[in-house]
This record gives sequence, C-alpha cells and structure tokens, in this order.
Amino acid sequence: MKTSDALVIDDPKTHEPTAEAVVEPAVEARPHATTGVKEAKIYIDGKFYTEANAKISVLDHGLLYGDGIFEGIRFYHGRVFRLEEHLARLWDSAHSICLEIPMSMRDMTEAVLETVRQNHLRDGYIRLLVTRGIGNLGLNPTQCKYPSVIIIAATIALYHENFYRKGLTIVTCATRRSNPAALNPAVKSLNYLNNVMARIEANLAGADEALMLNDAGNVAECTADNVFIIKRGQIFTPPITAGALRGITRSIVFEIASELGIKIMEADITRHDVFVADECFLTGTAAEIIPVVKADGRSIGNGKPGPITARTIARFREMTRETGTPIFV
Repeated sequence: MKTSDALVIDDPKTHEPTAEAVVEPAVEARPHATTGVKEAKIYIDGKFYTEANAKISVLDHGLLYGDGIFEGIRFYHGRVFRLEEHLARLWDSAHSICLEIPMSMRDMTEAVLETVRQNHLRDGYIRLLVTRGIGNLGLNPTQCKYPSVIIIAATIALYHENFYRKGLTIVTCATRRSNPAALNPAVKSLNYLNNVMARIEANLAGADEALMLNDAGNVAECTADNVFIIKRGQIFTPPITAGALRGITRSIVFEIASELGIKIMEADITRHDVFVADECFLTGTAAEIIPVVKADGRSIGNGKPGPITARTIARFREMTRETGTPIFV
C-alpha cells in the first residue's frame, strides 16, 4: 500500500515498518493540500468556498471561547458511515449547551453529502462544526444571534498504517479528564484544551497517545479515543460515568462483540488493569480501531496486537465496506 504522500495527523514515528502485518487502516489517505483535497470546497452557512477563501469572523464565539460543537465523521466507498448516529449526537450536544442548530437534521444530512460530492471524494473524513456565531467580545452567548454551520471534507489518516500493524505506545498523563460536573465529555464542544494538554504530555514523553484518568484515578479515555482492554477473553471499557465520550465507534465494538459471542462490559479500569491486560485497543472515528502494545513502559500481553483485537478490526472493516448512507445516488 503506497502511503508516501499521506497526510498523517498524529505520527510520532516511534515505530519502524515491519513485515508482521496484522491489520491495515480501512482508508488509505492521499492528500494534496491542507485538507488533502485539490481545489477543496468548504461549506459555510449554505455556501461553498475554496479553502483559501473559507473564513469566519474573529468575533465568532467558537473562536473566542470555544463555544460550539462538532462531529468527526468517516465515509468509505461512497457511503457515510453511521451518519444518523453522528447527527443525533450533534443535536444532543447542541441541546445540552442551549445552541439552536439553524437547520433541520434532514437539511444537515444533505449538506454533509453535498460537501463530499463537491470535493469528489469516496473515502475520507468529515469535520462538521456548529459555532455559536458572531457576537461581541463579551462572554454572554445571547449576543450571538446566528449560529454558523461549517462542513469540511478531507482525506486524512490519524495514524500511519504501521501503527495498525505494530500497535501504539501510550503513557499516563498528569492532566486529568474534565469532571462531568465541570464540563461534561458527552458534549463534543469546540473547547478541547483538556485533551490538547494531555496530547502535549504524550508528545513530550515520545508516546503515541496519552491515557487520561478521572478525579478518582480510574481510566477515563485517551486524548481522542475510547479505551478497551481484554482479559481472559472478555472485553472491558470504562463507563460513560468515568468521563468517557459516548463514542460512535465505541458503541460499534459492543455490536461486534455481541456478533462474535465475546463478553463485553463497562467497568472501572485502573492503570494496573491496563498493564496486566492480555490485549488493549483504542477506538475513535478518525483512529477507527487501533491496537495498543505498551503502556507506561510495560508490554501489554506479548507486546503485539492480539487475536480478539484483530477479529474486532476485521469485522469493523467489513461494516465500513457494506453499510452507510449513500453519497452518490
């Protein structure tokens, strides 16, 4: 698989290529510009703009205060994967922060599909944002009368394909996951500084990802992914109440486990549980499902992606090939 021109978002390059291939990413990224799309068209409030001309006001509260919400969505083989679930979560996030999305869910669906069509893509990633809109320099959101909708279609990969073959190395960071009573992770807000600070710690440690704990010292999630461990043939993942995002890919793992007859349950997980796990993997829309083979210097299992992880990834890739909302009809 040729990936020499791929734009990879998080690629610390701590692993060398290997012949021990276990799985490959579901989409090969071949970008040519910032979005990875030549002559990209970006949707802003009902119109399409070139990448160079796609701009928002410096007085938009999404920029000034992180006051807005977003979804990351994947599309494969001309189909948008789990679009209905992503839009339902977007509407839930909006309702939670008293933000009125200025279009119906049906119109939003068409806007997302048309953005992909305008960019002539069949495989890639969508970033869908709703900002509070233009206001003054004050904090009060009532000053923002017109929320903005922005849709970007891109061809990106979160990790280089070698990471799917060999697995990630993670470290536990000092930055704790935001307490749900302070800023509920269930809201996918534009304020991601908590995750960014944890990501910085991973970078400084030379790790591929950072494990984030909650105030009780239990595992919440990673900076951009949900966490799963496998022990004695059973899958465990932190509950939403631990500070984990209600991940779309997370929910798919529950479906796959049921199909494969593998027991799966939510439970509080400690660092010790991660260290002594037989297998570990992370899930996220951009990352898909990716193995973890080392945590805080300890090898997980035999230090290679495990069989249950491989089966889960294989089934996930089948689902991305077979299901989704058609883009071109």
